[in-house]
Amino acid sequence: GGASMDRLILLRHGKAERDAGSGEDFDRKLTDRGVREVGEMAANLADLGLLPDIALVSSAVRTRETWAAACAAFPNCAVRFERSLYLAEERTIRDLAESAGETSRTVMVIGHNPGLQELTIRLLAEGSAPSTLIARAHAAFPTAAAAVFLFDAGGRPSYDGLFYPRG
Repeated sequence: GGASMDRLILLRHGKAERDAGSGEDFDRKLTDRGVREVGEMAANLADLGLLPDIALVSSAVRTRETWAAACAAFPNCAVRFERSLYLAEERTIRDLAESAGETSRTVMVIGHNPGLQELTIRLLAEGSAPSTLIARAHAAFPTAAAAVFLFDAGGRPSYDGLFYPRG
């Protein structure tokens, strides 16, 4: 089949309020700090030339608001809101990314832990990343953190960056 994804950017949503007015986890909004840290992270990624062609965004409020805080840094990026990314497992996240990667070279996923953290650890391990990096990803994958991977023609990942907000 045609093109395939050559870069994947995993971005965890920004820091969110503890409880939504509705009482529903899905409805939790970003805090001011969350908005600021996401904006800084997106600008940092863009400065490094890590520019997505498409963003797959969980349809929860906190991930939509993360996209809203990030998108100014990625003016040429298409967006697709995906209900199935809400609290998705790593396999679901990877399948959605690979599917989008059939038509987009650089795919961003804005989602949730534990799935994003688990996928980060798995891709680091598959790419034979140093054990210190894998340990760092195990220890924490905080809100507004980003993990970036390159993929070769055979779909094998290699580490291209692990970024945590300055806080």
